[in-house]
Amino acid sequence: MKTSSAFKSSTLRLLLATQNKGKLRELKAVLGGLGAEVASLSEFDDLPDAIEDGATFEENARKKALHYWHLTRVPTIADDSGLVVDALGGRPGVLSARYASDDRARIDRLLLELKHLDSTEAHRLRTARFVCAICVILSEGSMIEVEGEVSGLIATEPRGDGGFGYDPVFFYPPADKTFAEMGASQKNAVSHRANALTKLRRRLRELA
Repeated sequence: MKTSSAFKSSTLRLLLATQNKGKLRELKAVLGGLGAEVASLSEFDDLPDAIEDGATFEENARKKALHYWHLTRVPTIADDSGLVVDALGGRPGVLSARYASDDRARIDRLLLELKHLDSTEAHRLRTARFVCAICVILSEGSMIEVEGEVSGLIATEPRGDGGFGYDPVFFYPPADKTFAEMGASQKNAVSHRANALTKLRRRLRELA
């Protein structure tokens, strides 16, 4: 197993426990300015995947952070996030990434399950929220946990080419756009992950 040469003993070292390039971009963008040396899982060899079988976003984030911290002994930040749709009783929830085989298939399944809601019901029954739970393991017995969310509606069809995951169908009323229609800086100012990371930045700065 190799460690990243970017890590330096004089700075906060953080391993971002994700292979998702979209998440990685957002995490790095919002954590910018902390002076931390940041690496991703791709900078380590042959790390087994964490088992994310928790019943909540918080449980999965904690499981993932502990898993990679024990393997690397590098302070580790992990998140679990997903889409909670009220009309579906909270689904896809913690199964958001496993709802179908890829982003397009996941969106298609979601829209199919909501097809019975006509346009007159959309604003009342297509309510949803993105939730993000973040866990950081800094050392043995030292853990930070935060959560963020953002509310919106599920659009009747995909709109926009940006973002990733369910962004093309997550309509954010204050911007009158889906997340996929928003620029990265605009989305990062209001997203569930940005809200959680803002809380995390405050907690990390207290340790500086």
